[in-house]
This record gives sequence, structure tokens and C-alpha cells, in this order.
Amino acid sequence: MVDFQQKDKYDFEDLLRIMEILRAPDGCMWDREQDHQSIRRNFIEETYEVCEAIDEQDAEHLKEELGDVLLQVVFHTQMEKEKGVFDIGDVADGVCKKLIFRHPHIFGSVEVGSSEEILRNWDALKRVEKHQETDTSALDSVARSLPGLIRAEKLQKKAAKVGFDWENVQGAFDKVGEETTELQQAMDGNGDVEEELGDLLFAVVNVARHLKVDPERALEKTCDKFISRFASMERQARAEDKTLSDLPLEALDALWNKAKETE
Repeated sequence: MVDFQQKDKYDFEDLLRIMEILRAPDGCMWDREQDHQSIRRNFIEETYEVCEAIDEQDAEHLKEELGDVLLQVVFHTQMEKEKGVFDIGDVADGVCKKLIFRHPHIFGSVEVGSSEEILRNWDALKRVEKHQETDTSALDSVARSLPGLIRAEKLQKKAAKVGFDWENVQGAFDKVGEETTELQQAMDGNGDVEEELGDLLFAVVNVARHLKVDPERALEKTCDKFISRFASMERQARAEDKTLSDLPLEALDALWNKAKETE
């Protein structure tokens, strides 16, 4: 039993201490075995669970999931603290300095007249801070670990800032048709299917951006809609004492269309 005071309410310092205990030589075997790579996916999953709590507008759930993300921050930081590289104070110091530097209209003498101007200044200061001397380096700074739709949108937004963009949504939409044709040609043996499919998805994201629609959220809603309709199909099949796998494709299509009509 470790020497740790039980409390009715713990604080951030307690969280840091608990992580130190878990990672100590006589601590938890599993926690001691982990490294940045082994828990990398945990961070991604916990972040998405925060987003789900936000969408649910559930404050209690959000509090819990933010705690899980905070745990990941502390976990990764503890690993570096053990190596003498940095600690949580260094992490806080870095983000404080970043916020001060990127808000000269608050912590400096810069005057702004709109949120759009603030964002333009933010981007310019970010490029200075990260030594992005070319427009390409700004594109290259977009994390490759982002979901594909989000990364594509961020790349397109950065390119648009230097004028490389369609004049309107129709130009972007016409490009979808062009890329669809090229994908069909690749499917017929004239081209790389994976490459052309990627081009088509990239073009669709461009349309979403011009329509001011979040492509990731749009796809999430479609996935939810698909599940809802699929559930309706299954209920219809069960009402006839059948399972979906018992039915031919034509019957499944009929159930799908009925689910769509009654949605």
C-alpha cells in the first residue's frame, strides 16, 4: 500500500502524484510498460469521446471525458519527466507563451477590428513562430495523423489564403464530375484506382468547404443515418420472422427504400 492521502476531492497536483506513483518502479506493471507509441491511439480515442460528449450537450459526460484527455496529457508528460526532458510546468509554460505571442491585441499594442483580423494575425504569427518561410511549409505543417477529411480541408484552406482556390462552389462541384470520370476510367483499367478515388474525395471536400459544411460532421451524420435505416430494415425483417441475411439483395433494397420513405 503506497503512502497516499485519500480525499473527498482531488486536484491537479494529486493527478500528477498519482501518475508518478503508477509509473514508479514499485507501481503498476501495466503503466510502467507503456511508452508514447503504445498509448498513442488512446489519446485519439479519448479526444473523439470528448467530441461525442460535446455533441450530446451532456456536461457531466463532458467533464468525465475531459478528465480522460487530461490523463493522457499527464501520462505522456510523466514519461518525459522521467527522462529529464520536460515536465508539466514546461508544458504549461510553452502554451502560455504561445497564447501571449499570438494575442498581441490583448497582451501587446496591436489593434484589431474583427475576429477575421484576429485569425489573420494568428496565422501570420503562427508562421513566424514555426519558422514557416514558404507557403509549402505551411501546408506541410498540417498533421498527417489527422483524419483524411479534416486534413484535406485544412490543406485547402491554407492554399486558398494565397489565392489558389475556385471562384465559387460551381467550379469545385464541376471538379467532382471530372474526378468521377477519371475514377471510372481507372476502374476500367486506365489509371490508378486508389489515386483517382483519393482525388475524388479531395474534390468532394472542396465542395463542402465552399458550402461551409464540415465534411467530417456531414459524414458522421450520414453514418448515423445509415445505422438508423439499417435498424429499420432489421425490424421490418423480424416482423416477418426473418433475418437480413435470409433475404436476397432485391428484398434488402426494398426494405431500405421503405426505411428511407418512413424516416
